Amino acid sequence: MIPVTLSRWAHLSLLLFAFASTLPAADAPQMERGRALYLQHCFYCHQADGQGSPGTFPPLAKSDFLMADRARAIRILCEGIGGEIVINGEKYNGRMPVPVVDDAQAADLLTFVLNSWGNSAPAVAAAEIKAERAKSRFPTYEALLKSADFAPLPKPPKGWALREVARLPASPTRLASDGTGKVLYALALNGDVFRVDAATGNTRPLFRAKNYLNAKLGEAQALGMTMDKKRRLYIVVNQQNETARPVQCEVTIFRTTDETGGDPFAPQAWLQTKYPFGHGPFNHGVNHIDVGPDGKLYVSSGARTDGNEKSSDPRFSSEGETPLTACMWRIDPEAAKPKIEIHARGLRNTYDFCWDDKGRIIGTENGPNADAPEELNVIEPGGHYGFPFQFADWKNKPYPHTPQTPANLKITLPVLNLGPAAGGAARQSMSTFDPHSSPSGVVWLGKDFPAATRGAVLVARYGNMASLDKDVGFDLLEARLEKKDGRWQSIFSTMLTPLARPIDLHLGPGRVFIAEYTRTTDQKSGLPMLPGRILELSVQK
Repeated sequence: MIPVTLSRWAHLSLLLFAFASTLPAADAPQMERGRALYLQHCFYCHQADGQGSPGTFPPLAKSDFLMADRARAIRILCEGIGGEIVINGEKYNGRMPVPVVDDAQAADLLTFVLNSWGNSAPAVAAAEIKAERAKSRFPTYEALLKSADFAPLPKPPKGWALREVARLPASPTRLASDGTGKVLYALALNGDVFRVDAATGNTRPLFRAKNYLNAKLGEAQALGMTMDKKRRLYIVVNQQNETARPVQCEVTIFRTTDETGGDPFAPQAWLQTKYPFGHGPFNHGVNHIDVGPDGKLYVSSGARTDGNEKSSDPRFSSEGETPLTACMWRIDPEAAKPKIEIHARGLRNTYDFCWDDKGRIIGTENGPNADAPEELNVIEPGGHYGFPFQFADWKNKPYPHTPQTPANLKITLPVLNLGPAAGGAARQSMSTFDPHSSPSGVVWLGKDFPAATRGAVLVARYGNMASLDKDVGFDLLEARLEKKDGRWQSIFSTMLTPLARPIDLHLGPGRVFIAEYTRTTDQKSGLPMLPGRILELSVQK
């Protein structure tokens, strides 16, 4: 991309600020439109209050960098930004992809940002956006859309076939089905659920979030979905309740109560709980849910912090983790009043998990903002997997606030990666994957697969979000776990690459469905993140 510097923009900035003084102030309808766009495109990194996260995602609230140069702010919205910048005296070195908004939407979005959280500036006009966009990396909105086309499918390994099932209208977070592989259900981050015919790719909305969520509980992140043997869909939703003090993470597990045309329908709140919302971008939320071999529901509850740090913001709780976070829940789906049991602890963010043929849980875990390895864990009842005391098999403490490990706590270490893929090496084994590669979906290939592939574990890696040193992840790995000298280990190999931020894996008979969150196969390019697709990886007969 074209480097952005203050000197480059100084002259044009003065002209635009002179022009801006004649512009009208932001009105309420434009601010409301901008707010909706902000929540859609910017909320995840910069947070609802515009504070971002120190060292990771820069603040927009009272940002000297943002407010110093109107032309630069517009240009960043049109082409993104990457590399080191200094905001309010702190260095940031990441990549902001381009939000996919047209000129009028970009004007609304930037107007909202420039007039929120203590910021104040004249309203942005669509004409300003159009003029700056013409000089940017993507000179028109149409050029921006074209840049984000779907990538060609990667070459599958020998004995496998890969095809595109469907292109989705919204970025997926989960896939679910009855296991036959005929109909898939795709969950979007906002809680919308889509029905996908696996054979034809025909996709249509099944039900919309606005029809079953309680909007009064705040903005929603829907991160978990599964179907039980009674064909009931369970949907896990986290909502940030800004009206409560301290701000709360309102967690609701919905369960469908009816069917229409053979599809589950009418979701209603089945289990509700809450805990203090994390004060930065590390409120991972309650996410994956699935039915175990014992018929019970297992649910991953991610950490509300990066590494048990405290908050100085009076709106948020100053505590670190709570009894309901950084752990795995177990719930009886047939209980009249479902209760949460804790199955295991010390899990920072087990985004996905599955079971092998012995009933053991295998789970992926996202590591901290520090450069610790990401993890693959074999999760046993009552086990503790280190967080926040230990990260992977690091001996050092990544933060000054990292607490000391209690003397009587036994920590189970993650799976050793003996290489050759994902950062592992036989002589210097890693536990388990490259830092920031974001392991996401995981499946264990069982009796539905031929003997040659049976027993393999497949792990998707979403890819790095913050670091620009190199791209890691964006792939699908294969491994076979074995326990040696009391420690789980495996040789990992790359099965598919590059993939466009694979976020979930789902099993069908003799096949694996891959949900790609977006269309970009790297972080460095800074291309816009448009909704992704579903792929099918199947064993050739």
